[in-house]
Amino acid sequence: MAATVLESFAVTRPPHGVAPASAPRAAAVAYVPSPLGRCGFGLLPRFTGLRCASLSPSPRVKPAAAAPRSRGPVVCEAQKTALQLPEVTKATWQSLVLDSSVPVLIDFWAPWCGPCRMIEPTVVKLAKAYEGKLKCYKLNTDESPDIATQYGIRSIPTMMIFKNGEKKDAVIGAVPESTLVASIEKFV
Repeated sequence: MAATVLESFAVTRPPHGVAPASAPRAAAVAYVPSPLGRCGFGLLPRFTGLRCASLSPSPRVKPAAAAPRSRGPVVCEAQKTALQLPEVTKATWQSLVLDSSVPVLIDFWAPWCGPCRMIEPTVVKLAKAYEGKLKCYKLNTDESPDIATQYGIRSIPTMMIFKNGEKKDAVIGAVPESTLVASIEKFV
């Protein structure tokens, strides 16, 4: 399994079993035992789906006797469970969308858009459910602004349905799955 670094941060460790006085008392962050075994305690938020490990020096390399012992950085890995939609660009727009023999759902999005990332798993789920009846793609509005302007995209995420090369319907915003299903059902 390949690891992707999501964000790096340093965690200071107090003496074993002692909670620092400056530790926040928020519900989302708890002073918990370190998942790294005997490394002591660490002020880490509780996450599910993450695997934490300590990067330690190679066992073949012995540190100098006078050198302080370092545990190395902590690496957290998240499994990539969500499949991504295939992308469409200005170069592939005609062949993938306008010339398609089945209806096409386009997810107009941008990488900086939080609601766009929230709705993508729903669109991926619908792409699997309607496989063979509907093709689903995503279009990055930052990379293909001409197409977004041509179809009047003023807000993202916008899901647009095309049939026989014509725009048929549009759904704007991070809407519930049932809203997208109702729109898709009209054209499949």
